[in-house]
Amino acid sequence: MTEIRNVAADLARFRRRVLVISLAVLAAFSLLGMRLFYLQVTRHDDLAAQAESNRTAVVPVVPNRGLILDRNGIVLASNYSAYTLEITPSKVQDLEATLDELAQIVDIQPRDRRRFKRLREDSRSFDSIPIRTRLTDEEVARFAAQRYRFPGVEIKARLFRNYPQGELASHVLGYIGRINQREKAAMEDWPEEDQANYKGTDYIGKLGIEQSYEKVLHGQTGVEQMETSAGGRAVRRLASHPATPGDTVMLTLDIKLQKLVEDMFGERRGALVALDPRTGEVLAFVSKPTFDPNLFVEGIDTESWQALNESIDKPLLNRALRGTYPPGSTYKPFMALAALQLGKRAPNVVVNDPGYFTYGGHTFRSHEGGLGGVDMVRAIQYSSNTYFYSLAVEMGVDAIHDFMKPLGFGQVTGIDLGGEVRGVLPSTEWKRNNYKRPELKKWYAGETVSLGIGQGYNNFTMLQLALAEATLANGGTRYRPHLVRAIKNTVTGQVDLVPQPPGEDLGYQKKNVDVVRTGLVAVNKGGTGTRVFAGAAYTSAGKTGTAQAVSLGQGVRYNAKALEEHQRDHSLFAAFAPAEDPRIAVAVIVENAGFGAAHAAPIVRRVFDYWLADQYPNEQDMAAVRIGKASAPIGKPLVASQMPWPPTAGGASTAP
Repeated sequence: MTEIRNVAADLARFRRRVLVISLAVLAAFSLLGMRLFYLQVTRHDDLAAQAESNRTAVVPVVPNRGLILDRNGIVLASNYSAYTLEITPSKVQDLEATLDELAQIVDIQPRDRRRFKRLREDSRSFDSIPIRTRLTDEEVARFAAQRYRFPGVEIKARLFRNYPQGELASHVLGYIGRINQREKAAMEDWPEEDQANYKGTDYIGKLGIEQSYEKVLHGQTGVEQMETSAGGRAVRRLASHPATPGDTVMLTLDIKLQKLVEDMFGERRGALVALDPRTGEVLAFVSKPTFDPNLFVEGIDTESWQALNESIDKPLLNRALRGTYPPGSTYKPFMALAALQLGKRAPNVVVNDPGYFTYGGHTFRSHEGGLGGVDMVRAIQYSSNTYFYSLAVEMGVDAIHDFMKPLGFGQVTGIDLGGEVRGVLPSTEWKRNNYKRPELKKWYAGETVSLGIGQGYNNFTMLQLALAEATLANGGTRYRPHLVRAIKNTVTGQVDLVPQPPGEDLGYQKKNVDVVRTGLVAVNKGGTGTRVFAGAAYTSAGKTGTAQAVSLGQGVRYNAKALEEHQRDHSLFAAFAPAEDPRIAVAVIVENAGFGAAHAAPIVRRVFDYWLADQYPNEQDMAAVRIGKASAPIGKPLVASQMPWPPTAGGASTAP
C-alpha cells in the first residue's frame, strides 16, 4: 500500500529546522561579534600593550658610578668597561658540564669557579652571575663563534670600579661589591622610587665613602626599549632614556699627604688623623696596614680573603675609626685645661714629684728619680705623672667625664663614615651599667688615679683624640670632622659644598687655653719633643704619649725586650701648628712601638713640614722614620710641591 506524504507538514518541519539552525548560527555569529567587539574595542589598549610587550622588552640602563677625587682633583675611584662571561643558572641544565665545556674556550681558573660558587649562593637562580671578567678580545671572539652551544651563557659589557691608587687610603674609600641577599632584603624597605632606581644594579658600596655616599655616587638608572625576536633576542633599539651618571664626590683629603704618612709607617701598625682645626676638614685619615680595594670589586678569592681576615695585623680594621687605645700622656693637657676651667687647681700651684704617687696603700710610678717641684706648665712640659695622678684624685671621675665629653672623648664624632665606635670615657654610671657583679659595679677611688695620665679605663679612637686636639688648638670651638667637601653634578658641572653644622663654642677662657698652649709649646722647645722639632720653620705645640697595651702588676718594671711585640707599649703624639695660629692638628699612634718621641712624633714633624713648609723627606730620612731611628729631618728635604704624581716606584727615592 502506498503511503501518502503530508507535504505541508514536512515543509513546516523543515522551516522550523532552518529557523532553529539560523537562530543558532545567528547566535554564534553574535557571540563572535561580541567577542570581537570586546577584544578590538573594549580591551584594545590592554591587548595592544601585551602584544607590544611580546614584541619589545624594557631593559634598565645602569648608570656610570660617580668619581671620587681628593681635595686637589686627583682621581681616587673611577670606572672602566670590560667584557664578562655570565651564566644564568636557571637556564642551564647541567652547570658543571657547561663550566667544563666553557673552560675549553676561555681560561677559567679554580679561583673563578670558587668565586662563582660563592656568588651563586648569594644570588637567585635567575640572576646572571659572572664566571669570568675582563675577557680578552680573542676570548670574546672564540665564545661568540660557539654561543649557540651554551643556552643561558652570554657575554655582557659591564662597567667595573677601579681604584687607581691601589691600597692608598683604602679605609677611607671603602669598596663596592656585588649586592648580597641581606642587602637585597634591606632594599625592599626602601621607597619605591629608590628601588626602581636600582633595577639592573648588581653592585653597591660596602665600606667607606663608597657606602656613605652610595646614593650620590650611583646616579639615575635609564631605560631602553628593545624589539625582540620570538626567541627573546634583541633585534633593534626602539627608544631609550639615557642613564644619568652618578655625581662626583670631592674629598677634603690630600692624597699626597696621605701617601706620605702611609709610607712613613712602613710595615708598622697604627693610625693617624690630621684635621684643619678651623673647619673640621680631614686632611689625612690613615690606618695601617691597608688593603687593596680592587680585590673586592669582582668578588675576592678565598686565598686573598683568608690572608686579610686571618692576619694578626688586622688590615681590614679601620684603626683610625674603630681602633680604641688609652691616650697615655696626650691626655694630660686636657686634664690641665679641666682643672683650670673647673677651678680645681691654679696654674702656679707647685706639686712635688718624687718619682711616685702613693694613694690608698698603692704606689703609682712616675719619672725615675722624680722631677721635684712642678707647676702646671712644667708638668705638661716634662710629663709629670705625679702631678696628674694627684689632679685626677682631686677632680674625681665624674667631673673628668663631664668635662671630657664635649671634647668628643668616648663619643661618636659624626664623621661622614659608617661604623664609628665610641670607645670608653669612664664614669661611675658607665661602670654601674657595664658590669654585672655587684662588687664590680662600684667605682673605687683608686681607679681614678690612672685616669689622670690617660690610662685605666680610658679608651679612645685617634679620630676622637685629633678632634679634641683641634678643639684645643682653636681655643675651644669644636667643628664636626668631615671627609667630603663638595659634590659636583656630573651633568651641569655645578659644585655644591656639603653643608656642615656651625662650630660649637665650648666656652673655654682664653687665659686657661693659653696656659695649656704654653705647656705644649714648651714640650717641643725644651721637653720630650725638642729633638724632633729642632730647626722647624714654625712653632708647634704637642704632647708625646706612651700607652700600655697590657697591664703590668704593681711594682713590675716595664721591659720591652721581655714582652712579645704585640704586648709592648704604644707610641702616641698629638700636636698642632703653627702654635699661634693653628692650621693643622694631628693625632697619631704607632702600635707597640714604645716611647712617643721616638716613633710617633717624627711622623707628625714631617706632616707639619709638608703642610706648612712644602717639605718632603728624602730617601735617607724616610728610611729612618720607618724604623723609628729619626728625630729632626736628616739631610736636605725635598720640595713637596715638586714631587711627581702619580708616584713612581720607590716613593721619595725616585724624586729628582
